Amino acid sequence: MTDINGLELIDSAEAGNTGAHDQLFETFYGELRRMAARELRRNAAATLTPTTLLHETFLSFSRRESAAFEDRARFMTYSAHAMRGLIVDHLRNRKAQKRGGAFQFTSLPTELQHAADDDVQLEKLNEALDGLARIDARLAECVELKFFCGFTFSDIARMWEVSERTVQRDWDKARLLLNRLMTGPELTLGSAI
Repeated sequence: MTDINGLELIDSAEAGNTGAHDQLFETFYGELRRMAARELRRNAAATLTPTTLLHETFLSFSRRESAAFEDRARFMTYSAHAMRGLIVDHLRNRKAQKRGGAFQFTSLPTELQHAADDDVQLEKLNEALDGLARIDARLAECVELKFFCGFTFSDIARMWEVSERTVQRDWDKARLLLNRLMTGPELTLGSAI
């Protein structure tokens, strides 16, 4: 698929064409499914399948009033953000059920401690990314595209129409701020710069 066709679909979806929503997901299905599989490999505690995660992302996308995707990068960023949110919600729900939310007796193997630590780390990362988006939306988008979507620096540079070095600098700054958000005191816009 050419970028021009993708942009036409995005414009059509943004205009409210529900058929374009379906076609947009269909067009990027292979890439989105690979992204879902990669996310689930990173978060082994999530018991979702890539297909389930992708379809839940599609439902999330379909419920939006307006698409508001300027380009492919924004669409992929939204998709990665939606997938990450669904995984975090799934893990939180599982954790709530384990603590009596569904009141079931469950035998827990001792090796679940590692999975619980992963859940906590994922929640911290999710909160840190949300905080980074409030500080600098472009840096958060860089993380979404690089880490969650799996794009290279050169892919992102082409999408943003900037140099690859600019994307690398954004990536370095984003990683630094994410580390501070995950380990240190709350950052604000003034203290982050």
